Amino acid sequence: MPKRQNRNKKNKQSNFSKLSIFQPNRNRFKKGCPLSIKGAPKIDYKNIKLLKKYISENGKILPSRITNVSQKKQRELSLSIKRARSLALL
Repeated sequence: MPKRQNRNKKNKQSNFSKLSIFQPNRNRFKKGCPLSIKGAPKIDYKNIKLLKKYISENGKILPSRITNVSQKKQRELSLSIKRARSLALL
């Protein structure tokens, strides 16, 4: 008899999977990359005004999940920021 009870315990779902907090929200609107749209400024180490938007108060590069920048543009941004730092522009 105890073996059957163990089987039932394995098939039960945890309480976390039943909560709506842990389920993905399918209706959420995803923003596009602000640097990939038409007419967006070109990423360059000399464009300090643009680079400062993507740096925190402490001088760290903000992650793409906060800034909604695409992966390709995030790599360009980080490279430009690092170049500007080495030239003491930032």
